[in-house]
Amino acid sequence: MNAKTIIVTGASQGIGAGIVKTFLDRGYNVVATSRKVSQSTELPVSDRLVRVDGDVADAATAEAVVQAAVKAFGTVDGLVNNAGIFIAKPFTETTQDDYRQLMAINLDGFVYMTQSVIKQLLAQGTGGSITSITSPLADHPIAGVPAAVAMITKGGIESASLNLAMEYAQQGIRVNTVGPGIVDTPMHANGPKDVLATLSPINGISSVQEVADAVLFLTEAPRVTGEALRVDGGAHLGKW
Repeated sequence: MNAKTIIVTGASQGIGAGIVKTFLDRGYNVVATSRKVSQSTELPVSDRLVRVDGDVADAATAEAVVQAAVKAFGTVDGLVNNAGIFIAKPFTETTQDDYRQLMAINLDGFVYMTQSVIKQLLAQGTGGSITSITSPLADHPIAGVPAAVAMITKGGIESASLNLAMEYAQQGIRVNTVGPGIVDTPMHANGPKDVLATLSPINGISSVQEVADAVLFLTEAPRVTGEALRVDGGAHLGKW
C-alpha cells in the first residue's frame, strides 16, 4: 500500500513539529508548512517530508501546500490545522492589532487550508481526516486566564468542525478537534511551571507527544467524527 499523506500547519516547532515527527514515525508522508518551516531545525530530514514556506492566513498558501502534496506524493489523505496564536489579555485591553492577528492566523488559516484540502479529498473520492487544534478554554474558561477574544477563534473552529463533520460525513471525510491544556512547548519555556502545573485537576503539564498521539488517534479512527478530544488533565471538567 502507498503511504498516506498528511498536511500539518504551524509545523516549525512545538506541537506542530511533534505532530510531524509522530506521523513520519508512523510511516506517513508529511507536508509541513509555516512561515519559515524550511529553516526549522526541529524537523528531521526525510524523503517523506516536504516543507512549504507560507503564511497560513493567505489563501494562496493553502493552494500551494495542497499542490505540493499532490506533486510529491500523489494524494492528500488528511490535514492537521495546528497553526495558531494565543493572546491572553483582559477583554478591554485587547487591541485591534491583537484581534486582527488572532482572526487572520487562527480563523482565516483554518478556513483556507480546510477548504483546499476538502476540495482535494472530494476530487479523490476516498474520504479523509481533518483534525484541528483548539482549546478547552473555548467552553470551559479559567478565571486566571483572560482569553475571551482568543476563544472567539478557537470556539469558532470547534463549531465549524461540528458542522463540517455533518456536512461531509457521507463523503467519508471525518472532522475532529484536539483541545490541549498547558503543554511543554517553547511558548511556556520561561513560564512559572509550578503555577502552570496547577491549572488542571491532574497536576502537571502535558507533553507534546501526548497531543500528537491524540491527533494520530483521531486521524486513524475510522468511525470517529465530530469529536472534541481534550488533552488537559481534566481542566474541562469544571472547578477543582
